[in-house]
Amino acid sequence: MRRPVLLLVLPLLMLATGCATTGADPADGPTAPAHRSEAFDQRATEVAEAWRPSPDWRTGYVPLQGPTILTGDPGFTPDTEAAFRAGWYREQVPIPPTRVGGEIRFPDGRLTLPLVSAAEAYRQLDQGDPLPCPGRPKRPGRPTPGLTVEPGPDGWVTSGPETACLPLTVTGVELGTVPVRTSRGEAQVPAWLFTIEELATPVARIAVAPTAVTPVPEPIAPARPLPEGLVAAQDLAAVDGARLTVRLGVGACDTGITPLVSERPDVVVVGGAVTRSTGVCPDMLKLEPVTVTLAAPLGARPVLDVSTGAPLSVAPR
Repeated sequence: MRRPVLLLVLPLLMLATGCATTGADPADGPTAPAHRSEAFDQRATEVAEAWRPSPDWRTGYVPLQGPTILTGDPGFTPDTEAAFRAGWYREQVPIPPTRVGGEIRFPDGRLTLPLVSAAEAYRQLDQGDPLPCPGRPKRPGRPTPGLTVEPGPDGWVTSGPETACLPLTVTGVELGTVPVRTSRGEAQVPAWLFTIEELATPVARIAVAPTAVTPVPEPIAPARPLPEGLVAAQDLAAVDGARLTVRLGVGACDTGITPLVSERPDVVVVGGAVTRSTGVCPDMLKLEPVTVTLAAPLGARPVLDVSTGAPLSVAPR
């Protein structure tokens, strides 16, 4: 009668062994906070020492954000935000095709560059028209007299059933300047300012000719993979003097999300530390905003990702 008892007990012992702790404290393991911080510092040193941009980084125009910029709070509705993100516009005024020259004002000097015309900027801005949506107005508060939406220069833009049939209406355009984060700090850059009937503030399209824009240099990443427990920085959400808001790429079930920063006189390296989930978790990337405060204002220093060594751009609003 003892044999069946032993057969039942043996699987239970095996299961318990598989779930039992080994006596090691996870806080002392290779992914403990102190170890992650040390691993980050080592990695950040490699990234900072590998950063060797060309002379154009300090003499040319290297934008670190996209060419379409909101000049203030637009007062978005769900429909107008959908149209802005998709690039749906229609012009109600003549848009001049004349090209002009312009000047960028950097904290350390000025640079004169060729500009595109307002018409060229509008062609870059406009990504086509929404598909007709029967029964929905093309403009807020106005009935749709018929399906009269015409295809834009890039053809029809596909949309789901919940997407607004709403192009933004351009009622004016003028040349102005907008603040842009560049490799030389925040600069005042010429831009075509499009007045939009449905928005509270203009939409700016950078006017610098593409041939005058210096691309961001290719990063040099360390040869070894990112240490376990560390995560990469995806972009900059905001820069306010010495305060940086960075979006980290974390797992859907990661916990203990902690920003990490290494500050040098010529460069800043950012990343984060997390505690990985040991259970079943969806395999997806989540952008988690975190804030770090530097010892001194960022100024013209590049912010590099600890994983790839790439300079971070300002995320589009």
